[in-house]
Amino acid sequence: MIRRRLSLLGASAAIALAVVGCGSSTPAEPGATSADAGPTTLQEIQDAGVITVGTEGTYKPFSFHENGAGELTGFDVEIITAVADKLGVEAQFEETQWDAIFAGLEAGRFDVIANQVSINEERQAKYDFSDPYTVSTGVLVTKADNSEITSFDDLEGKTTAQSLTSNWYTLAQESGANVEAVEGWAQSVTLLEQGRVDATINDKLTYLDYQNTSNNENIKIAAETEEESLSALAFKKGSTELVDAVNTALEELRAEGKLTEISEKYFGEDVTQ
Repeated sequence: MIRRRLSLLGASAAIALAVVGCGSSTPAEPGATSADAGPTTLQEIQDAGVITVGTEGTYKPFSFHENGAGELTGFDVEIITAVADKLGVEAQFEETQWDAIFAGLEAGRFDVIANQVSINEERQAKYDFSDPYTVSTGVLVTKADNSEITSFDDLEGKTTAQSLTSNWYTLAQESGANVEAVEGWAQSVTLLEQGRVDATINDKLTYLDYQNTSNNENIKIAAETEEESLSALAFKKGSTELVDAVNTALEELRAEGKLTEISEKYFGEDVTQ
Protein backbone atom coordinates (compact mmCIF):
# COMPACT_ATOMS: atom_id res chain seq x y z
CA MET A 1 0.00 0.00 0.00
CA ILE A 2 1.34 3.42 -0.88
CA ARG A 3 2.02 5.40 2.26
CA ARG A 4 1.27 9.03 1.59
CA ARG A 5 3.61 11.40 3.36
CA LEU A 6 0.74 13.78 4.10
CA SER A 7 -2.76 14.13 2.72
CA LEU A 8 -4.05 17.68 2.39
CA LEU A 9 -7.65 16.76 3.14
CA GLY A 10 -8.35 19.67 5.43
CA ALA A 11 -7.90 19.88 9.17
CA SER A 12 -10.38 17.13 9.89
CA ALA A 13 -8.76 14.47 7.74
CA ALA A 14 -5.08 15.45 7.73
CA ILE A 15 -2.62 13.85 10.06
CA ALA A 16 0.74 15.62 10.05
CA LEU A 17 3.72 13.31 10.09
CA ALA A 18 6.52 14.14 12.46
CA VAL A 19 9.65 15.51 10.87
CA VAL A 20 12.91 14.14 12.18
CA GLY A 21 15.58 16.81 12.24
CA CYS A 22 18.68 16.60 14.38
CA GLY A 23 22.10 17.96 13.56
CA SER A 24 25.23 15.89 13.08
CA SER A 25 28.93 16.57 13.06
CA THR A 26 29.59 13.57 10.83
CA PRO A 27 31.71 14.58 7.81
CA ALA A 28 29.54 15.17 4.78
CA GLU A 29 29.56 13.05 1.65
CA PRO A 30 31.23 14.56 -1.44
CA GLY A 31 29.05 17.35 -2.79
CA ALA A 32 27.14 17.65 0.50
CA THR A 33 27.34 20.06 3.42
CA SER A 34 27.59 19.79 7.15
CA ALA A 35 24.64 20.52 9.41
CA ASP A 36 26.18 23.86 10.47
CA ALA A 37 27.10 25.01 6.95
CA GLY A 38 24.74 26.37 4.37
CA PRO A 39 23.18 24.19 1.69
CA THR A 40 25.19 22.92 -1.24
CA THR A 41 25.07 25.45 -4.05
CA LEU A 42 24.19 24.74 -7.65
CA GLN A 43 27.75 25.63 -8.64
CA GLU A 44 29.23 23.18 -6.13
CA ILE A 45 27.00 20.40 -7.42
CA GLN A 46 27.88 21.14 -11.03
CA ASP A 47 31.58 21.34 -10.19
CA ALA A 48 31.37 17.95 -8.45
CA GLY A 49 29.26 16.53 -11.28
CA VAL A 50 26.98 14.84 -8.75
CA ILE A 51 23.77 15.64 -6.90
CA THR A 52 23.33 13.38 -3.89
CA VAL A 53 19.77 12.17 -3.41
CA GLY A 54 18.17 10.83 -0.23
CA THR A 55 15.54 8.16 -0.81
CA GLU A 56 14.17 5.05 0.91
CA GLY A 57 14.73 2.38 -1.71
CA THR A 58 11.91 0.31 -0.18
CA TYR A 59 8.92 2.46 -1.16
CA LYS A 60 7.32 0.93 -4.25
CA PRO A 61 6.51 2.27 -6.84
CA PHE A 62 8.41 5.44 -5.99
CA SER A 63 11.83 4.21 -4.87
CA PHE A 64 12.57 0.49 -4.75
CA HIS A 65 14.67 -2.43 -5.94
CA GLU A 66 12.89 -4.72 -8.40
CA ASN A 67 12.44 -8.13 -6.76
CA GLY A 68 14.28 -6.72 -3.76
CA ALA A 69 17.74 -7.06 -5.29
CA GLY A 70 17.79 -5.30 -8.66
CA GLU A 71 18.90 -1.79 -9.47
CA LEU A 72 17.24 1.10 -7.68
CA THR A 73 14.26 2.26 -9.71
CA GLY A 74 10.86 3.88 -9.31
CA PHE A 75 8.82 6.94 -10.17
CA ASP A 76 10.76 9.36 -7.95
CA VAL A 77 14.08 7.81 -8.93
CA GLU A 78 13.35 8.39 -12.61
CA ILE A 79 12.10 11.93 -11.99
CA ILE A 80 15.21 13.07 -10.09
CA THR A 81 17.49 11.24 -12.54
CA ALA A 82 15.91 13.19 -15.41
CA VAL A 83 16.27 16.43 -13.43
CA ALA A 84 19.94 15.68 -12.72
CA ASP A 85 20.53 15.09 -16.41
CA LYS A 86 19.07 18.52 -17.16
CA LEU A 87 21.48 20.02 -14.62
CA GLY A 88 24.36 18.25 -16.33
CA VAL A 89 25.19 16.06 -13.34
CA GLU A 90 24.72 12.49 -12.15
CA ALA A 91 22.19 11.51 -9.49
CA GLN A 92 23.91 9.58 -6.70
CA PHE A 93 21.45 7.88 -4.34
CA GLU A 94 21.82 7.48 -0.58
CA GLU A 95 19.21 5.04 0.74
CA THR A 96 17.90 5.65 4.23
CA GLN A 97 14.83 4.96 6.35
CA TRP A 98 12.02 7.50 6.21
CA ASP A 99 12.34 8.31 9.92
CA ALA A 100 15.92 9.50 9.35
CA ILE A 101 15.61 11.08 5.94
CA PHE A 102 15.21 14.71 7.03
CA ALA A 103 18.01 14.37 9.57
CA GLY A 104 20.19 13.12 6.72
CA LEU A 105 19.35 16.20 4.66
CA GLU A 106 20.16 18.52 7.56
CA ALA A 107 23.42 16.68 8.28
CA GLY A 108 24.54 17.09 4.68
CA ARG A 109 24.44 13.41 3.72
CA PHE A 110 22.53 14.44 0.60
CA ASP A 111 21.51 17.56 -1.30
CA VAL A 112 17.88 16.69 -1.98
CA ILE A 113 15.18 14.24 -0.91
CA ALA A 114 13.26 12.46 -3.68
CA ASN A 115 10.77 10.28 -1.82
CA GLN A 116 7.20 11.57 -2.30
CA VAL A 117 7.60 14.28 0.32
CA SER A 118 4.24 16.01 0.69
CA ILE A 119 4.24 19.75 1.21
CA ASN A 120 2.83 21.12 4.44
CA GLU A 121 3.30 24.32 6.44
CA GLU A 122 5.53 22.73 9.07
CA ARG A 123 7.94 21.41 6.46
CA GLN A 124 7.87 24.63 4.45
CA ALA A 125 9.09 26.46 7.55
CA LYS A 126 12.13 24.15 7.76
CA TYR A 127 12.94 23.20 4.17
CA ASP A 128 12.81 24.49 0.61
CA PHE A 129 10.65 22.67 -1.95
CA SER A 130 10.63 22.38 -5.70
CA ASP A 131 7.46 22.82 -7.68
CA PRO A 132 5.19 19.78 -7.11
CA TYR A 133 5.72 16.83 -9.45
CA THR A 134 2.97 14.63 -8.00
CA VAL A 135 -0.67 15.60 -7.50
CA SER A 136 -3.11 13.21 -5.88
CA THR A 137 -6.53 13.07 -4.25
CA GLY A 138 -8.33 10.75 -1.89
CA VAL A 139 -10.59 8.28 -3.68
CA LEU A 140 -13.71 6.39 -2.63
CA VAL A 141 -13.56 2.91 -4.18
CA THR A 142 -16.56 0.60 -4.60
CA LYS A 143 -17.46 -2.50 -6.57
CA ALA A 144 -17.89 -1.72 -10.25
CA ASP A 145 -21.61 -2.49 -10.21
CA ASN A 146 -22.37 -0.33 -7.15
CA SER A 147 -24.73 2.50 -8.10
CA GLU A 148 -25.75 3.50 -4.55
CA ILE A 149 -22.47 5.14 -3.51
CA THR A 150 -21.46 8.11 -5.67
CA SER A 151 -20.17 10.53 -3.00
CA PHE A 152 -18.64 10.51 0.46
CA ASP A 153 -22.03 11.55 1.88
CA ASP A 154 -23.41 8.22 0.67
CA LEU A 155 -21.17 6.40 3.18
CA GLU A 156 -23.61 7.20 6.00
CA GLY A 157 -24.50 3.85 7.56
CA LYS A 158 -22.31 1.91 5.10
CA THR A 159 -19.20 -0.11 5.95
CA THR A 160 -15.71 0.71 4.73
CA ALA A 161 -12.44 -1.17 5.07
CA GLN A 162 -9.66 1.04 6.49
CA SER A 163 -6.36 0.86 8.31
CA LEU A 164 -6.99 2.31 11.75
CA THR A 165 -3.72 4.28 11.64
CA SER A 166 -4.48 6.11 8.38
CA ASN A 167 -6.09 9.50 7.81
CA TRP A 168 -8.56 7.70 5.53
CA TYR A 169 -9.98 6.06 8.65
CA THR A 170 -10.77 9.53 9.99
CA LEU A 171 -12.43 10.56 6.74
CA ALA A 172 -14.53 7.39 6.68
CA GLN A 173 -15.72 7.99 10.24
CA GLU A 174 -16.56 11.61 9.55
CA SER A 175 -18.53 10.50 6.50
CA GLY A 176 -20.71 8.36 8.77
CA ALA A 177 -19.31 4.97 7.81
CA ASN A 178 -18.83 1.95 10.00
CA VAL A 179 -15.19 0.94 9.72
CA GLU A 180 -13.88 -2.60 9.32
CA ALA A 181 -10.23 -2.62 10.39
CA VAL A 182 -7.74 -4.00 7.85
CA GLU A 183 -3.97 -4.13 7.54
CA GLY A 184 -3.77 -2.46 4.14
CA TRP A 185 -5.00 -1.94 0.61
CA ALA A 186 -4.87 -5.59 -0.52
CA GLN A 187 -7.10 -6.73 2.31
CA SER A 188 -9.49 -3.84 1.63
CA VAL A 189 -9.91 -4.94 -1.99
CA THR A 190 -10.48 -8.55 -0.95
CA LEU A 191 -13.25 -7.60 1.50
CA LEU A 192 -14.79 -5.27 -1.08
CA GLU A 193 -14.90 -7.95 -3.78
CA GLN A 194 -16.35 -10.44 -1.30
CA GLY A 195 -19.15 -8.00 -0.48
CA ARG A 196 -18.16 -7.86 3.18
CA VAL A 197 -17.71 -4.07 2.99
CA ASP A 198 -19.34 -1.46 0.78
CA ALA A 199 -16.31 0.67 0.03
CA THR A 200 -12.78 1.70 0.94
CA ILE A 201 -11.05 5.08 0.92
CA ASN A 202 -7.42 5.48 -0.04
CA ASP A 203 -4.95 7.61 -1.95
CA LYS A 204 -5.54 7.76 -5.69
CA LEU A 205 -1.93 6.78 -6.34
CA THR A 206 -2.50 3.55 -4.44
CA TYR A 207 -5.49 2.78 -6.66
CA LEU A 208 -3.67 3.68 -9.89
CA ASP A 209 -0.57 1.71 -8.97
CA TYR A 210 -2.73 -1.33 -8.21
CA GLN A 211 -4.76 -1.03 -11.41
CA ASN A 212 -1.63 -0.49 -13.50
CA THR A 213 -0.45 -3.98 -12.56
CA SER A 214 -3.73 -5.80 -11.76
CA ASN A 215 -6.34 -4.23 -14.08
CA ASN A 216 -9.13 -5.25 -11.71
CA GLU A 217 -12.42 -4.55 -13.50
CA ASN A 218 -14.44 -5.48 -10.40
CA ILE A 219 -13.78 -2.18 -8.64
CA LYS A 220 -14.01 1.50 -9.56
CA ILE A 221 -13.50 5.02 -8.23
CA ALA A 222 -16.90 6.29 -7.11
CA ALA A 223 -15.78 9.72 -5.87
CA GLU A 224 -12.68 11.84 -5.24
CA THR A 225 -11.85 14.48 -2.66
CA GLU A 226 -11.66 18.07 -3.85
CA GLU A 227 -8.49 18.64 -1.83
CA GLU A 228 -5.20 17.57 -3.35
CA SER A 229 -1.95 16.30 -1.89
CA LEU A 230 1.16 17.78 -3.52
CA SER A 231 4.58 16.12 -3.39
CA ALA A 232 7.89 17.76 -4.30
CA LEU A 233 11.65 17.52 -3.96
CA ALA A 234 12.90 18.77 -0.58
CA PHE A 235 16.08 20.79 -0.01
CA LYS A 236 17.93 22.34 2.89
CA LYS A 237 16.62 25.81 3.73
CA GLY A 238 18.31 28.52 1.69
CA SER A 239 18.75 26.49 -1.50
CA THR A 240 17.02 29.13 -3.64
CA GLU A 241 19.38 29.01 -6.63
CA LEU A 242 19.40 25.21 -6.71
CA VAL A 243 15.61 25.04 -6.37
CA ASP A 244 15.20 27.53 -9.21
CA ALA A 245 17.42 25.41 -11.45
CA VAL A 246 15.51 22.26 -10.52
CA ASN A 247 12.20 23.98 -11.22
CA THR A 248 13.47 25.03 -14.64
CA ALA A 249 14.46 21.41 -15.30
CA LEU A 250 11.02 20.20 -14.21
CA GLU A 251 9.34 22.75 -16.49
CA GLU A 252 11.41 21.55 -19.43
CA LEU A 253 10.70 17.90 -18.66
CA ARG A 254 7.00 18.69 -18.42
CA ALA A 255 7.01 20.55 -21.75
CA GLU A 256 8.89 17.69 -23.41
CA GLY A 257 6.35 15.16 -22.12
CA LYS A 258 8.96 13.33 -20.05
CA LEU A 259 7.09 13.72 -16.75
CA THR A 260 3.95 12.35 -18.37
CA GLU A 261 5.91 9.45 -19.85
CA ILE A 262 7.38 8.46 -16.49
CA SER A 263 3.99 8.86 -14.79
CA GLU A 264 2.14 6.71 -17.29
CA LYS A 265 4.77 4.00 -16.91
CA TYR A 266 4.05 3.65 -13.19
CA PHE A 267 0.41 4.76 -12.85
CA GLY A 268 -1.23 4.43 -16.25
CA GLU A 269 -2.03 8.14 -16.36
CA ASP A 270 -0.44 11.53 -15.71
CA VAL A 271 -0.26 12.31 -11.98
CA THR A 272 2.28 15.11 -12.37
CA GLN A 273 -0.17 17.99 -12.83
